[in-house]
Amino acid sequence: MSSLNVSLVSADAEVWSGEASLVVAKTVMGEIGLMPGHEPLLAILAEGQVRITQASGEKIVANAQDGFLSMEGNELTIVAGNAALIA
Repeated sequence: MSSLNVSLVSADAEVWSGEASLVVAKTVMGEIGLMPGHEPLLAILAEGQVRITQASGEKIVANAQDGFLSMEGNELTIVAGNAALIA
């Protein structure tokens, strides 16, 4: 099974990067799930959680707002003005 190369960054730091099998994020058009092979996409983030299921199955959750996400090939970049992992 292939995986997504994910990069979640905020205005001042990289929050998380790695391989994932699924990423769910809230956009202004609603919640979206992204898996390997998803069509190219550019979307505006809405304030909410980004839920990442790593390729290993471990789950990561971050709060994000004021940004966008871009999917091209199996590369997903999420850029937020403010983002932080939830412990």
